[in-house]
Amino acid sequence: MKLRSLIRCSAKRKRNFLRSEDENTPFYDEPTGELPVVSTTDSRVTITGAEIAEEIAPDAPLIDEQTLLPHWTDAPTGAVPIVVAREAAENDDPWSQIPAPAWREGEADWVAHEDQFDASLLAGDAKTEDARPWEFVVEEEAAAEEEILDEAPRPAPVRAHRTRRTITDNPLAGRAVRSAKAQSNIVKATLTGLAMGIFAIIVFSAGTLPVAIFVLLVLAFATAEAYAALRAAGAHPATVLGIGATILLAISVYNKGQGAIGTITVLLIFFAFIWYMNAKNTIDVLDGIGATIFVYVWIGVFGSYAFLLISPISFSDKHGIAYLLGAVILTVTNDTSALFIGRWLGHRPLNRDLSPSKTIEGFLGALVMTLLSGLIILPMISPWSATHGFEVAVVLAFIIPMGDLFESMVKRTLGIKDLGHILPGMGGILDRVDGLLFTLPTMYYLAHILQLR
Repeated sequence: MKLRSLIRCSAKRKRNFLRSEDENTPFYDEPTGELPVVSTTDSRVTITGAEIAEEIAPDAPLIDEQTLLPHWTDAPTGAVPIVVAREAAENDDPWSQIPAPAWREGEADWVAHEDQFDASLLAGDAKTEDARPWEFVVEEEAAAEEEILDEAPRPAPVRAHRTRRTITDNPLAGRAVRSAKAQSNIVKATLTGLAMGIFAIIVFSAGTLPVAIFVLLVLAFATAEAYAALRAAGAHPATVLGIGATILLAISVYNKGQGAIGTITVLLIFFAFIWYMNAKNTIDVLDGIGATIFVYVWIGVFGSYAFLLISPISFSDKHGIAYLLGAVILTVTNDTSALFIGRWLGHRPLNRDLSPSKTIEGFLGALVMTLLSGLIILPMISPWSATHGFEVAVVLAFIIPMGDLFESMVKRTLGIKDLGHILPGMGGILDRVDGLLFTLPTMYYLAHILQLR
């Protein structure tokens, strides 16, 4: 009886603690869902063996209210979160029809969201009800084909047909090399040289106009020989356009001076573009334009300095024709001396790769003979003096072999021995004026620098 009385008393005490202060409300208040406020000053609550929450807050784990995940400062738990679309999108949002991204790791995740994505699409062409896109089975035949494809070498890329020579490690491989059997006939070369010398003297004695016509014809034939050699090597230069530009440049320089070089060059590039606009696909257009401009600069521009020398615009006293004749004499002397002295005393090649027949002994002998020609022969021509003749000879003795070696480099690249055959025993016209092409601009500038009058 005593125990039963104690239980009834305890229950009545508990009900009194939860009883509402409003007398009109029921004996027990309806649940509100709110947590009671615990205060140390509340006499109705006794806390035994516990601590106030605000006192242990720094030690309690923090929970992010939005993600419901531990705070980033807490130690990692090792758990992987699963991201799934769990909220229904609003109908008025145009993007609501697109499901949110879902993280699928196991079969349960795919089954739970199978209405958002047809997983059978990942299984193959045919859809099956029991498709398991997270599992892949590779057939033996397909695996064998993949191994064969991986081991097979990749085919070389197919390139459009080009008309130029193939690129090799040695650009001089298989090119023409002078041999004892292929050398020019010395007797024919000597007779041809004498005939050309006599003809040149007659032309220079006739005056400026015959000289201009003679030089113009030489440049035109030399240009034609160069373009023919390039065509034989597989290039496609605009031959007619290049020869026309060379002739037009010579005439323009004689009448307008040095400023015409830039004008004619720009016009050549412009018309070369028009020339190759309708070219066939098999033609290397860039190579063709390059070959056209190369020959034009090498022969047309360099050769136009002969017209600058004889033009009355450059030298009003008409001494330019004497300077041109002096350049021709020094060039012929250097070429002839290098040939004969090199054959007589030459043993060491000047440049074995470009021109094995040219020797150091021939170069030194030509140097001496060129200086003697500048000291003795040039003063016989007015207004040359021994001093000016020697000064010019010193410079040209090094410039003339450069022009000869340059032509040898071009011929080696093209794989030919001579650029022409119009001169018996000597090759083509360009083979005879290669050194003179480098001499002409040098002579023109030396005449102004040394103030030859």
